[in-house]
Amino acid sequence: MLLTVDIGNTSITLGLFDEEALVEEFRLASDKDLSLEEYEILLKSLFKDFKVVDCIISSVVEELTEKFKTAVDNVFKIDSLVLTNKINTGIKIKLDAPDEAGADRIANAAGAYILYKHPVIVIDFGTATSFDIVNEDGDFIGGVIAPGINLQMKVLNQFTSKLPRTDVAISTKAIGSNTTDAILSGVIRGTASMIDGLVEQCEAELGSKAVVVGTGGYCGLIANYMKRPFDFINPTLTLEGLRHLYYINKGVLSVSN
Repeated sequence: MLLTVDIGNTSITLGLFDEEALVEEFRLASDKDLSLEEYEILLKSLFKDFKVVDCIISSVVEELTEKFKTAVDNVFKIDSLVLTNKINTGIKIKLDAPDEAGADRIANAAGAYILYKHPVIVIDFGTATSFDIVNEDGDFIGGVIAPGINLQMKVLNQFTSKLPRTDVAISTKAIGSNTTDAILSGVIRGTASMIDGLVEQCEAELGSKAVVVGTGGYCGLIANYMKRPFDFINPTLTLEGLRHLYYINKGVLSVSN
């Protein structure tokens, strides 16, 4: 089985594929303080009933990349592949500085390239809310990066003297009659309005309508407040992109779409 690993700033998502089928998904905290040995113990516990024969890793946390790769390699006796723009990504990365492209964004773009018609806008709700855009020629041309929902909540609490820490929840009305409702309106409805506005502006620059895909934990919640719904919601897009990238680097799949 193929293990796909997406190391983000908040969590590590692990997906186990049996060919095209995602059979298990686990989530760990992105804990830089855990030792190599502790990560090895976690991996042995999670995958004790499975035979992992290879792995591909996407990471935006440099302090965890090598540690987690070493843990995976030690536990499963493999040489896992780390996603960078230097491997075969199956897409043309048309950014001003390709080295700045986060591995998770490359995985999203690669997944969108193979799964959806172009142009396509992937909106990923993580620590940051990011847009990854593949144009009609199948080129990853860039996107948008904004503070994520939990980050907005945290910042409002940390950098103001009177605003409380608020949990993410449904925003019942735009005009909040108390502090909590006002924060939820600003963050939840504000994020939805940002997405509506930026999708419209991105499509204007693309010169055509795009397929809009939501991924990440909060896409279902935010979709309730968007004027234009997602064309697709795919919670496992990053993992599917990683699976695709693994196989094209092993020479199993064609990069054409």
